[in-house]
Amino acid sequence: MVVPGIVPSMSSKDATDFRGAVVAVLQRLTVGEVVSYGEVAAEAGRPGAARAVGTLLRTSSEPLPWWRVVTASGRLVPGHEEEHARRLHAEGVATRDGRVVAVGGRKRAGAAAARRSQT
Repeated sequence: MVVPGIVPSMSSKDATDFRGAVVAVLQRLTVGEVVSYGEVAAEAGRPGAARAVGTLLRTSSEPLPWWRVVTASGRLVPGHEEEHARRLHAEGVATRDGRVVAVGGRKRAGAAAARRSQT
């Protein structure tokens, strides 16, 4: 599925490539692993495109593990905090007041560390 306008400056081909890269990052996440929108964007090759990741997750018809993605400060999806927290709790991730507070030691080390481990 092509999502036109994910990032206004992207061509249709770039948006399709970005989408594929984001999906690949999300599919590599394991149970209990929590990353930020920014980390997903960086790992997908578009640092600074955190909002585009959110747009893609919001508009995708694919069953992607959206609940494993939070803001850089650990905030859950506004308006969907209960469902977000429920899914994270089922994976052993603690939340409080609409934020991730503990990840059971399995929080992603970040995009740079992930890229280093792949080389």
